[in-house]
Amino acid sequence: MAALAQAGDGDFSVIRAIGGVRGVVESVLPGLVFVVLFMVTSDLRLTIVVSAPLAVLQVLVRLVQRQSAMGALGGLAAVAICLVWAWRSNDARNYYMLGFVTNAAYLVLLAASLLARTPGIGLLVEFIRTMPTSRFAIWLKGWRDDEPLRRAYAAATALWIGVFALRLAVQVPLYATDHVGWLGTARLAMGLPFWALAIWVSYLLIATPLHCHRLAERG
Repeated sequence: MAALAQAGDGDFSVIRAIGGVRGVVESVLPGLVFVVLFMVTSDLRLTIVVSAPLAVLQVLVRLVQRQSAMGALGGLAAVAICLVWAWRSNDARNYYMLGFVTNAAYLVLLAASLLARTPGIGLLVEFIRTMPTSRFAIWLKGWRDDEPLRRAYAAATALWIGVFALRLAVQVPLYATDHVGWLGTARLAMGLPFWALAIWVSYLLIATPLHCHRLAERG
């Protein structure tokens, strides 16, 4: 979202927007290790014992190198919840349950924002771009009354709703039918690749209207 907040105001890179090559590796690696190891061994305990230290190691490496570890810490927290969920239920499928919950929550919130004519992507981008410290109603009106910009934000919001809906439509049946390997593969394939594509298309949708809005703001 921070990258989208600068749309139309300079160079845009999808790779930078999703954390660079290292961010991609750190995001994908724990899930990849989990699904591959479980498919090979069918041993949930061993899979968890290997996956958990790997997620911790990624954070420690960033700390040792004195780099920002906020993204890695967020990833570690998510992986920890997933691993505990799978371990406590003794069911490898539940490693992916948090993803279902968060995807469904995002879908509902974004859909509600469209119904309220306040597109969720617009709220996030504008909040990052010009954080309202006072006069929230004026801040909200400032970008909602720009019809081309509001339509662009609505289209981007609808796009993200589609991403979350498609993930659930593909992955929930795999969970229900206990196809853990295919579920893990689908989660990886529909993870960062879908995220990167959605960011890129969102950029294409909002770059020009947002640039024009900035020019209008400047006078």
